[in-house]
Amino acid sequence: MKGHSGTARNINVRRTEVRLSPDQTRVVLRRLGFASDEEYLRILRRVLALPEKTVHRVLEQVLAEFSSRHRWLTERLVRRFHDLEHLMPAGRKVSEARKFLIGSYFMFEYSPESAALFNPSILPHPDQMKLPKGSLRFLLSLRSTGEGHISSISFRSGVIDAHHGIALDPASRFLTEPELIENSAYHKALFGRKVAEMGLGGAWVERVLGRLADFFTIKDLKSALKGVLHETAPGQRIGDHNTAKGLWLLAQSNYDIRFPLDQELSERIIFPVTSIQSNGLEDVRLTAHRDERGKIIYYATYTAYDGRNVLPQLFATEDFRHFKFATLNGPGVRNKGMALFPRKINGCFAMLSRQDGENIFLMYSDNVHFWNEASLLLSPVHPWEFIKTGNCGCPIETEAGWLVLSHGVGPMRTYCLGAFLLDRKDPSKVIGRLREPLMRPEGIEREGYVPNVLYTCGALVHDGQLVLPYGMSDRLTGFALIPLKQILAAMS
Repeated sequence: MKGHSGTARNINVRRTEVRLSPDQTRVVLRRLGFASDEEYLRILRRVLALPEKTVHRVLEQVLAEFSSRHRWLTERLVRRFHDLEHLMPAGRKVSEARKFLIGSYFMFEYSPESAALFNPSILPHPDQMKLPKGSLRFLLSLRSTGEGHISSISFRSGVIDAHHGIALDPASRFLTEPELIENSAYHKALFGRKVAEMGLGGAWVERVLGRLADFFTIKDLKSALKGVLHETAPGQRIGDHNTAKGLWLLAQSNYDIRFPLDQELSERIIFPVTSIQSNGLEDVRLTAHRDERGKIIYYATYTAYDGRNVLPQLFATEDFRHFKFATLNGPGVRNKGMALFPRKINGCFAMLSRQDGENIFLMYSDNVHFWNEASLLLSPVHPWEFIKTGNCGCPIETEAGWLVLSHGVGPMRTYCLGAFLLDRKDPSKVIGRLREPLMRPEGIEREGYVPNVLYTCGALVHDGQLVLPYGMSDRLTGFALIPLKQILAAMS
C-alpha cells in the first residue's frame, strides 16, 4: 500500500481547532527550601526582629497581592510556619500575623505550565451524569513543564458531543499541591519481595520485617528500624545503617497523596516527590482497568526522571483524588513507555514496554507491581520508524483486536504516529500494521521546544471515531478525530 503525502492513504484525519497551550497565569504555591538550618535561621531571626507594626504592614501587602491567586492562603502560610517551628527560639511566642509572615518567606509561586503542556492521555471521565444523548465526558492528563524543565502531571476535562465536537471545560485559575499521606499502609509481602530484589535480604532485614504487621505505616517501619539498630552491636552498625537507608528509601518511593474534596479536577497538580522523580514525572499513560468483578481502578504508568536516570513507575486511583504511587519491580522494568492493557488476559496483567529503547515488547504478570520476562513484539520495519518505535498509550480493545497507537522515529529525528493491531485473545500475535504514518508533524506542529515531534500517551474510541489528543513538538496539545474503520481498513 503506497502512502499519500507521507501518511496512510484513505484515512481521513481531522485536526480540530481545539488546543491546549502553555499557561503562565496558573501558578501553584510551593515550599521554598534551603540546604542547612543556618540558612533558615538567618531569615527567621530577621523576621522575628521586626516590630509588630511592621509585621502587619508587610503581611497586609503579601495578602493583598496573593490572596486572589491561591485558595486557603493563610492556612497554607501557617502550615509552613509549623514546618519550621522547631527552629524557633525556645519559649518565643509570636502573633498569628507573624506566623503568617514567617510562612510567606518560605513559600514561592511556581508556574508549572509556563513552558509546555503536552503528551496527553485520555479516558472516559468517571462522571458521565447530566450529559446530552450521544455525548461523552472525558478526562485528560497532561505533562506540564515549567521553570527548570521540571515536568509534573496536570488534568483537564471536556465533552465530545453527538456530532463529534470537542469542548474543553474552562480550567480554574487556581492550582494546589496534594497532601502527602504519611500514614499510608504498606503490604509487607510486597515490600519484602522488593527488598529481596534490591539485594537487601538477610537475617538483619528479617528481624526488621518480623516487627511489622502484614500492613504497616512508614512510622511503623521507622520504629522497627530504630529498634533493630539499637539491638545491633556497635561494630556491625555501619553496614546495617546502609541497609536501613535502603529500606527507608524504598518506603519513601511508595506513597499516597490526597486532594481536598471540594477541589476541581483542573486545580490538581502532581509534582515530583522522591529523588528519582526530581527532574520530572513524564508521559503518563492512563487506563481504566476493569477486574473480573467489573470494578474499575485507574492505573497509570509514567517515567520518573532524575536528570540522568529514567525509571518506569505506577500510580493507581479510584477517584482522581486519592492516588497511590508505587515502584514497578522486576527485571522487566526498564527504559520507557510501559502501557497496561485495560483488563487481564488469560488471568494475568499484560503490559507493553520498550526494553531496549528501540523495539516494543509484551509482558505478563500475576502482580501489577512485578514484571519479569518480556518477549519481543514489534521492531522497526518502515523508513519512518528506522531509529526506534514505541507505543503511544495503552491498548484499546475493539471488535477487530487490540488497537495500539505507536510512534516511529525516522529521518531528521522526526516523530510520526502509527498504529498496529493485536489479536484479542493472544496479543503476542500482530494481525495488522500501518505501513505509512497515521499522522506526521505538519505546519505549526513542527515548531516547538523539540521540533518535528508528534506524540500521544493515549486515545479513546467514541461513536466510531478515534479521539486522539496529541503533543506538538513538546510545546502544546491538539486533538484529531479519525474514523476507526478507516484505520483498520488501511492495515496490512
